Amino acid sequence: MKTLCIIPARGGSKGLLRKNVLSLAGQPLIHWPIKAALGCENIDDVFVSTDDQEIAEKAIDSGADVPFLRPANLAKSLTTTEDTLQNALLEYEKHKGLQYDICVFLTATAVFRSVEWVDEAINTLINNPEIESSFLATKTTKNFWYENNGKMQRIFDWMKIYSSRQIRQSIFIEDTGHACASRSDLWRKGRRIGDNVHLIENNNTETFIDIHTEYDLFLAEKTIEFFKKNDPSKVKLFLD
Repeated sequence: MKTLCIIPARGGSKGLLRKNVLSLAGQPLIHWPIKAALGCENIDDVFVSTDDQEIAEKAIDSGADVPFLRPANLAKSLTTTEDTLQNALLEYEKHKGLQYDICVFLTATAVFRSVEWVDEAINTLINNPEIESSFLATKTTKNFWYENNGKMQRIFDWMKIYSSRQIRQSIFIEDTGHACASRSDLWRKGRRIGDNVHLIENNNTETFIDIHTEYDLFLAEKTIEFFKKNDPSKVKLFLD
């Protein structure tokens, strides 16, 4: 089975200017998902989808393939990830003259990523033909609300019953930017995730740092400093 990793990284950013090429731990942000992808045993190619020449050059320096730039109409603020991944897959398959079976999605803004998560996501699809997607997810016992016709409602009725978090029912938050693998047919249809899924449960709270603002970058830098001083195993897990 052939596996392609696609890392979207557009040049425009309103929250943090040029974020994908800003330095973190001595490397541009775009370096870290590329490094993780290249460290996976079952990823055949790593393609960075970008509209920006500087990002492309730094991605190539880190070992990714960037044979062409993304069209400007797919690099806007409201462009969906699904549209980006669909276009990237179809165009890269044309470029390579082959079709991939599994696609992996990683982002540059999600820095605290273990290669083991990405490997597990891919291997789950290889070993379980019925699974459509496998991705990282964080368990929470918190209550969530939404607005329905001007009225706030709990998303589930059972959330009306409050109890200790140790015995409460849990829900899971998608962390697909850290690790997500799906059948390529889904991406060709413009879908990122299928309905029959496998969740890789994540209990690392630092993964909630998703770099979109200057403060996020500051938190990531301070978190790395903390790990170097207090828990070097986390540095090895996420950055080595």
